[in-house]
Amino acid sequence: MSAAPDPVVVIGAGLAGLRTADALREQGYTGGLVLVGDEPDPPYDRPPLSKDVLTGRVPVSAADLPIPAGLDARTVLGRAAVRLDRAARTVLLNDGTELRYAGLVVATGAGAAPWPGPRTPGPGVHLLRGRRDAVALRAALLGGGPVLVAGAGFLGCEVASAARSMGLEVTLVARGGTPLESVVGARAGAFMAAVQADAGVDLRTGTAVAALPDRRGRVLLSDGTRVAARTVVLALGARPATAWLRDGGLLLDPKTGALLCDSRGKALDLRGDPVPDIVALGDAAAPPHPCPGPGTPSHLALGHWSGAVDRAAGAAAALLGAPPPREPVVPSFWSDQFGLRLRSVGVPGAADRAEVREHDPVRRRLEVVYLRGGRTVGALTVNRTSRLAGHRREIVRGLPGQEVSTDSGIGVGRQP
Repeated sequence: MSAAPDPVVVIGAGLAGLRTADALREQGYTGGLVLVGDEPDPPYDRPPLSKDVLTGRVPVSAADLPIPAGLDARTVLGRAAVRLDRAARTVLLNDGTELRYAGLVVATGAGAAPWPGPRTPGPGVHLLRGRRDAVALRAALLGGGPVLVAGAGFLGCEVASAARSMGLEVTLVARGGTPLESVVGARAGAFMAAVQADAGVDLRTGTAVAALPDRRGRVLLSDGTRVAARTVVLALGARPATAWLRDGGLLLDPKTGALLCDSRGKALDLRGDPVPDIVALGDAAAPPHPCPGPGTPSHLALGHWSGAVDRAAGAAAALLGAPPPREPVVPSFWSDQFGLRLRSVGVPGAADRAEVREHDPVRRRLEVVYLRGGRTVGALTVNRTSRLAGHRREIVRGLPGQEVSTDSGIGVGRQP
């Protein structure tokens, strides 16, 4: 009796991994499927954690992701990948289990950037990445007292919004001149700074946390001031969870650690060639820059929720050797904070000029178009979501053609 063929192994049981596993089934793959997650919890969605879960509008269970009917996958939870052996086509887990694969999906996401200082964070200092982080932070916020949020990116601003909605004093610390400046630029950042001021946030710009709370609960900032805080939230960015791939013969971004891949999601080897049996997507992956041009990096890890969803079908097709989807992938993100709906398409950070099409602080509306060389590469709206479709069409017109690989994927097709 012949042995069963090796399965497709999906490392990462979050949104990206689950969507790719489902896409494999939808595209006709009937072979073995293994879904591996490093957390003991079942698959869940992250965006609600910093919004409705944190404020208590919904329970943490509301973030759970439904398992698609007919997925028929063996799920391995609470175990992390620690090493890839491409020659043997195996992944070693931290409990010593070795999984053989015919195809591999890298969807390990990213972890919260840790505190870079010499002291280990103690009680009252929180990160927010997983569902257990959200439960712990909500409990801390319910305890009352002032809150300091270090980092004014989307996560930091959303946490500040949630804390203010609970009636807490909030200090938001931003390295740049405005919140969200590194993502959407200074003009949109200034709009959000005014919104935060109206909401009662104590915004400290051009500074950073220099030391964790002392015994009196005071946080030292790099400008020499001290801020009292009962709860400190470190929203310092994210790091792709790719340490287990370092000796696997794959190409990692030397700055971010993200796994470089081609436009279809196939991982690149050390020579820069696509690997037929490994695809990557989500926060752990860096596909080609969606709006390439002078001064832009060749690959870009965006870490948006949409990247996990929009690239799943393409990654599954690439692994199976099927044609790519016709619809181009346009990065997008959203954020709900301070009663506003922020929506964006494209890559605002790739622009050399930002053009404000609407700025209405009374009705709290904003529309900014981001251009490079006169071509639209991104757009941001605040409470003007309907306008994004037109901007997306403009961005698509300038996108390069999608690569078509010459290999046939892992060769398992629809029936291994």
